Amino acid sequence: MTNETIINVENLVKKFGSFVANDHLIFSVKKGEILGFLGANGAGKTTAMKILSGISSPTSGKVEVAGFDAVRHPEKIKQNIGYMSQKFSLYDDLTIRENFRLYGGIYGLSRKMIRTRTEELLNRLDLFEYRNRILKDLPLGWKQKLAFSVAIMHHPKVVFLDEPTSGVDPVTRRQFWELIYEAADEGKTIFVTTHYMDEAEYCDTVSMMVAGKIEAFGKPHELKERFEVETINDLFIKLARN
Repeated sequence: MTNETIINVENLVKKFGSFVANDHLIFSVKKGEILGFLGANGAGKTTAMKILSGISSPTSGKVEVAGFDAVRHPEKIKQNIGYMSQKFSLYDDLTIRENFRLYGGIYGLSRKMIRTRTEELLNRLDLFEYRNRILKDLPLGWKQKLAFSVAIMHHPKVVFLDEPTSGVDPVTRRQFWELIYEAADEGKTIFVTTHYMDEAEYCDTVSMMVAGKIEAFGKPHELKERFEVETINDLFIKLARN
């Protein structure tokens, strides 16, 4: 992790009519940092993530991602990020290699770079020999790791992960987090939402949203000390109940 700021959010407000989904959010994320963006359903996490990824615009406030303004240059942001949705985002009726080729083309990579990155990433997963397998025939854990690899194949500065380990077994969850650590070590900033509070302990920094506001932000051990709780799960319950 470096001191270079990759995500900077100042007084972000997002309204839908009279409903305030994001209420004056203020935070920043460094290069190579893993941010756990936590909160109950309806807390405003997904709304904020859509704005940060250039899909939606804020009602007011300043949002910069990878050096680009979310209002003026949303397309530039999209070119510099990777995104893995909660629901499996690759194509089940294509082979592993065909999925990499498709997304590599969408990301604007050359044919040579697509071949190189496909080989690199599949070898890292020990899945290169399965490159011609149809995705629907593969276990969910394999699919999730492949989706993450596709999301980073164009070397994005920021990777957004929306509940990436939902539904997978504990061993696969741990393997997935090893991939996250590797990406962060390479200098990629990781922005991850999860409902597994034990996973928040793996993050460099944790943000806890309640009713559209960030009620806690800091390193896991600092937050536990500040709020006098033993785990991030205890913190989640304490803030949500209040």
